[in-house]
Amino acid sequence: MGKGRIQKWWTRSVKITVIWSICAVTFFCFFRMALRNSSSRQDIYSTRPTNSAGSSISNAEQRSILYSKMAKDLDENGASFLKHGETSQSLSLSDLFTLKDGTVTPVFRAADPPIRANVLHLSTQFSVPIWDTVKNIFLPYFGEAIWLQNSSVYHFSMFHASHHITPVPATESEIEAEARAVKAVSDSICPLHIVLDRVVLTSTGVLLGCWQVVSGPDPVTIRAKLKAALPRAPQKQLYNEAMLHTSFARLLGHPKRLSEEENKMSELQIFHDLVNRLSNKIRGLKATVSELWYVEEYDLLALALNGKMKIRTFNFGC
Repeated sequence: MGKGRIQKWWTRSVKITVIWSICAVTFFCFFRMALRNSSSRQDIYSTRPTNSAGSSISNAEQRSILYSKMAKDLDENGASFLKHGETSQSLSLSDLFTLKDGTVTPVFRAADPPIRANVLHLSTQFSVPIWDTVKNIFLPYFGEAIWLQNSSVYHFSMFHASHHITPVPATESEIEAEARAVKAVSDSICPLHIVLDRVVLTSTGVLLGCWQVVSGPDPVTIRAKLKAALPRAPQKQLYNEAMLHTSFARLLGHPKRLSEEENKMSELQIFHDLVNRLSNKIRGLKATVSELWYVEEYDLLALALNGKMKIRTFNFGC
């Protein structure tokens, strides 16, 4: 009888031990899987995007991806500028222009506090031929319903010490200190050699030149230097850190004076055709950039609209 009790107790103990062992092993396996998944998520959040080969995407590749996405904007969102939609800086076209009796007039709205923009300037040596080509291709179709960017202020927006979305007020002495800090950045930069990669028309009607860097400091580096020099600047900037673009013009109306063949085309097809014509003329254009501007814009988008502004010009230091 005692022997039977011992056997029964032994069998029960073995079963309990086996069950606990299975539970422990199962828990350990799931715990390891959870740790691996958690680690994978952290890797995704902490590393830059990678290409199919597994290496980090270069700044040039980042720009190419960005430009391709911008090129699809018109097809994906339609020509919102024909409906007086929003521009790229959260302003409507009616905030920027009036179009009356075929005449375009910029609307100047005071920026309070003034916008403080840091931009790279494109010399008229390179901007004037672009301006002439844009005018020759687009003006016959749009007449007065187009705003051509002033060729003397073609620029690449880099970094804002204050912008209209997040204003950062500054005293006169603080502005002077910012200008000195920007000059110090300019002194540390060598000339930037660039090439026009593609022309894009956005859904908001902005005709853009999208550039790549051939040699010299990358826009990512320049923006990082400006960010370090201007610690009070808005955390959220207006443009992607790798972007290097110039505004050529803004379309404000429908294309006119169409040929018989063009009358059979949709407006989107006409827009694409005009962009392709311009791209065929100026794509591959090389330029050298050697000036950094610190601009106080007293009117909203003064650089784009020929508004009231104060420009401090700093030549690159090497």
